[in-house]
Amino acid sequence: MPGATGIRASLHITKVYDTLYAHYGAQHWWPGDTPFEIMVGAVLTQNTAWTNVEKAIANLKAQDHLDPARITHASHEHLAQWLKPSGYFNIKAQRLRSFCAWYMAQGGLETLSTLDTHALRHALLAVHGIGPETADDILLYAFHRPVFVIDAYTRRLFSRLGLIKGDEGYETLRHSFETALGSDDSKADTHLFNEYHALIVNHAKNICRKQPLCARCCLADVCSSRSDWS
Repeated sequence: MPGATGIRASLHITKVYDTLYAHYGAQHWWPGDTPFEIMVGAVLTQNTAWTNVEKAIANLKAQDHLDPARITHASHEHLAQWLKPSGYFNIKAQRLRSFCAWYMAQGGLETLSTLDTHALRHALLAVHGIGPETADDILLYAFHRPVFVIDAYTRRLFSRLGLIKGDEGYETLRHSFETALGSDDSKADTHLFNEYHALIVNHAKNICRKQPLCARCCLADVCSSRSDWS
């Protein structure tokens, strides 16, 4: 990482996690009753707030259509209407239908779970409308694989902390975080990455916002941008 490499990067990133965890506690995230619901949420959360995704998922549940086969066979008009709260509903209806058709063709959760993380990620990225962040959300939260999700909140927080420039490519940042945190494809890493991403989202949504609340920030003492945003 720019300005923070090797052991130094690991210490910085670990300190950020320790500080956030001490302040907020365990997050137990991602919201969803089943792995499939988590996958649907990952597809729908693109370019919208999670509260809007919850409304769309509630619509699917109310219509008894939170099911890959029923989503695939629903008319576009009905599916788009149910997904309307999530925004870009026509596009998301197409993407969700494509994902569900692929999911069933691959044999569902049981068969996909037998793939190693690299193969599963490669397969997800080949699905229409599934980009790196969505694929990694699915891998981490639905399949419990140790991948670090890079989103806009991560870029904002860590660029303000001075640990990244903020314009690095997705894969560069993902590999940097996983390396700094010592990923060894273990369940311990999966739990750490899950909690860390959730903590970042919580902090960036509520404190390190576009207009940050630096006076309330638990990371203010180590933030290189604090004087610029106070």
